[in-house]
Amino acid sequence: MNFNIGIEELNTFLIAMTPIGGLQAALPIALTVYNLPILSAYFFSVLGSLVPPIFILLTIGAFSRYLSQKYFFFNRFFEWLFNKTRTNHQKKIEKWKEWALMIFVAVTGAWTGSLVAFVFNIPIKRAFLFIALGVMIAGIIVTILTLTGLLLYVHFGWQIFLGLLFLIGLIFWYFKFKKKHEVSYQRRI
Repeated sequence: MNFNIGIEELNTFLIAMTPIGGLQAALPIALTVYNLPILSAYFFSVLGSLVPPIFILLTIGAFSRYLSQKYFFFNRFFEWLFNKTRTNHQKKIEKWKEWALMIFVAVTGAWTGSLVAFVFNIPIKRAFLFIALGVMIAGIIVTILTLTGLLLYVHFGWQIFLGLLFLIGLIFWYFKFKKKHEVSYQRRI
């Protein structure tokens, strides 16, 4: 792997740190726009995604305590939020422990995973380990999807690529609509 860090690698690293795009935006941009090698794109995307959880895990406890003590609104808000989150997801966390955190991070990202680790009082070192594993899994999945999309685009053109995306979206919508319709039908019975 070439460790010469240029502007493309730095941009990939910085994009991966953002809460909105994160790794899911950094990897495709690195592979398509910057034409980085796969390992470099993966490495800098994963590395960038792992910076925010360090700061979040180390500071969120003190930050939430400060706001809760200083402002009544935040005290009530954090109490409500943490209780609701724990109530809705406690069984999953008890059953799967940190593995649930890893899967959650692989699906949603490192920022939200860090918040979940805080809410469920997962120790910082263990939380960071499972967040890192989740980020690496997400990186592998995003890399495979990006390379598959590039392969389809190169061999079949953008029309087929857009057609396949439309077809996948249509199938997803159909099953989502079907499930929602079945639930409303069962309620009427």
